[in-house]
Amino acid sequence: MLTIDPKEIPVPQLHQYLLGAVGPRPICFASTVDAAGNHNLAPFSFFNVFAAKPPIAIFSPNISGKTGLAKDTHLNVLEVPECVINIVNFNMVHQMSLTSSPYPKGISEFTKAGFTPIASDLVKPMRVKESPVQLECKVFEVKEIGNCNLVMCEIVKIHISESVLNEHKLIDQQKIDLVARMGGNWYCRAHGDALFEIEKPITTIGIGVDTIPGTIKNSPVLTGNNLGQLGNIEVLPTKEEIETYNKSLSQTFASENEKHQYAKTLLEVNKVKEAWCVLLAN
Repeated sequence: MLTIDPKEIPVPQLHQYLLGAVGPRPICFASTVDAAGNHNLAPFSFFNVFAAKPPIAIFSPNISGKTGLAKDTHLNVLEVPECVINIVNFNMVHQMSLTSSPYPKGISEFTKAGFTPIASDLVKPMRVKESPVQLECKVFEVKEIGNCNLVMCEIVKIHISESVLNEHKLIDQQKIDLVARMGGNWYCRAHGDALFEIEKPITTIGIGVDTIPGTIKNSPVLTGNNLGQLGNIEVLPTKEEIETYNKSLSQTFASENEKHQYAKTLLEVNKVKEAWCVLLAN
């Protein structure tokens, strides 16, 4: 295993390790304005939301590693402490990338990238019409730590395109088609087969991997993810359930590994109880 002391390697190399390891990262497509009324639009992947009461978002327009100068976004929020965070989806990703070009201060990235500016309700910066979700924000603190500038915002109004909502008026994760940053030139797309669901154990208490019998836990077939699925069940199937299920299979297993392989196929389609029935069969 490669072990690195952050203090002993060049910052650009450290930066690349961090970007390659921590991802995918959501993109803060930040619209800001300076005191003279010049609008700026720039993407930042050091970003996330951190609370809902109050709704807080934080992003970091770091000092440029190439010029050593502050980004226009950073300077703008110091002059006008407001911004709009426009969420990026696949339909606008190339235009968004174009705005990261180092245009001189005063040049509108809206114009350069072909985005449509629309007025916000509560803040001065413009919204990006093409963005599926636009968060109007008031900046309440800018914390400067070395080359890092944490812009802390309270979200004061949210605009969501009807096109990405489901029948319950919630955001449909398939429809919104989000993109995120990886290392280097890489992005990822949260769409289609890339999306999967895992039921959160918020109200349930699983039996835990530690209670799984050793013959199963030490299986050369089952993975750590498989064991996590097995450990998430609250109650093991009864003896009667095990017998009934295995009779319905109308097959026998030549070895433990064969049995574990069949259970693995069940776990791949989230049939956890059925997998336990197979694993616990005599």
